[in-house]
Amino acid sequence: MAKDIKSIVSFDESFAKLDIRVGRIVAVEIEESTHKPTYKMVVDFGKFGKRTSYGRFTHHPIDEVKNRLVLGVLNFESRQMGSVVSEVLILGVQYPKAESGEATFVSPAVDAKIGSKLF
Repeated sequence: MAKDIKSIVSFDESFAKLDIRVGRIVAVEIEESTHKPTYKMVVDFGKFGKRTSYGRFTHHPIDEVKNRLVLGVLNFESRQMGSVVSEVLILGVQYPKAESGEATFVSPAVDAKIGSKLF
């Protein structure tokens, strides 16, 4: 087992508290006011509304990002990122061979229903 695995937590005290849902990116543009290249993304979560997220998914071309299904954590507090505020955390993992913090999306493998819950 790897040495850097975090301690075991209960489902009810961790994962069960998160509201992670499927959203579709309906608008995306490069955000120039952040200190590193970042996308401003408007994500539609269906009956849960549209939320703005800022993330370093810039290894993906804008035309590949728009209309993409993503997973977002809806019940985190908004996060100040320099001069902008991100309303939802879009889940990602390190982009292969990229600088730390540059991400690729965690997405459903099929055309899942907008607003559906991760379980």
